[in-house]
Amino acid sequence: MLKKPETLFVLGYMLLPLLALLSAIVGLTMILGGNKIVGIIVLVVVAQVFAFGAFYAIRTRKQLLLTEHPGS
Repeated sequence: MLKKPETLFVLGYMLLPLLALLSAIVGLTMILGGNKIVGIIVLVVVAQVFAFGAFYAIRTRKQLLLTEHPGS
């Protein structure tokens, strides 16, 4: 399933960046609301996992496309 360029496109360019943005908003809201420790954890850990997951999906998609069409 994660070897299809279409799936990696949706994950890398749409789903994971949106989840990173939403978790960053939740983390900042928690920090401003008074839950500083949990907000920092959400902001630093969860948002970064989604962001790096997006970069991984984009890089994997690029490698798959290059191996399918080496002359292009």
